Amino acid sequence: MKALTISALLFVATAAAHAQSFVLDMPLRSPAAEVSQRIGLTDIDIRYHRPQVNGRKIWGELVPYGKVWRTGANTITTIRFSDPVTIDGHPLDAGTYGFHAIPTADEWTLIFSKNSTTWGSFTYDQAEDALRVQVKPEASPMHESMTFDIDHLQPDSAVVALEWENLRVPFRVGIDTHAVVQASLKRQLRGQERYIWMSWDDAANYVLAEKLSPDDALAYANKSIEFEDRFENEVTKSKALAALNRPADSQLARRRALDLGNATQLRDYAIELLATDRETAFTVFRENARKHPDAWQAHEGLARMYSAQGKHTEALKEAHVALASAPESEKSGLEDLIAKLTTAS
Repeated sequence: MKALTISALLFVATAAAHAQSFVLDMPLRSPAAEVSQRIGLTDIDIRYHRPQVNGRKIWGELVPYGKVWRTGANTITTIRFSDPVTIDGHPLDAGTYGFHAIPTADEWTLIFSKNSTTWGSFTYDQAEDALRVQVKPEASPMHESMTFDIDHLQPDSAVVALEWENLRVPFRVGIDTHAVVQASLKRQLRGQERYIWMSWDDAANYVLAEKLSPDDALAYANKSIEFEDRFENEVTKSKALAALNRPADSQLARRRALDLGNATQLRDYAIELLATDRETAFTVFRENARKHPDAWQAHEGLARMYSAQGKHTEALKEAHVALASAPESEKSGLEDLIAKLTTAS
């Protein structure tokens, strides 16, 4: 009896599918598709099959209201999260889930099932639910083929939407990106990357840029300096100490950075500082000119300093000195600077 039932199911399914096969690799009327998106370091991967409207009424007819639906065709749609996430604010562990839904005219129940290997929703078991979330469907432009879209990207979230016929069903995936990245950094810095000064410096700069723990940033910067004492990681250390409200120590680290920096590094550092700390930027521009009096980068820096101070005549003089000795690849930028200074004066 069991064998007969299975045979009957195979016959019905095969007949409905029009020359599709359960054993051979053949074209499917609802072709397979994948959509993936990385948010921070977290991957969202959706695998599904795309049925077509083909002139049919979908909602409430082809897809009945009030019944569990596979959110696609053929095998169950799966959604994978490489890290823990939230779904419309509800926590969900990392993993691969079978994605079902119970649609109604006004509200949908989205189901993330621990069973991700079933054929459709025929053997769906509510006891295997990892999460259920209620969401509101929205009207949308016509979609002949069912699709999943991942949009509205933010550093810590994205909106996933199922779209078919004239309906869109969205839900927000939230990610604690800071926690994920910090945990990843700790893992990475236990491997081969830990022996490279840049790895620790990059970690420190991420922590500082995201305004996380300055103590961690300082520890990373110090570790970087242990491997190789450089302009870059001394600047990072100075920033970490400033974030810890240790101005005297920050100035010492900056002093060490200035001692190590070349003409290009000091110019670029000073230009960066212009946006946040003009007086320190001016100090670095002057220090660059003292250390590298013949470097065109130092003269360009002085031109930018004088321009920021409103001293356009002095700025033009320094820009012309820089232009005279700069390589061909840099002359166009200096000519643009001279044109702006000429207009300003």
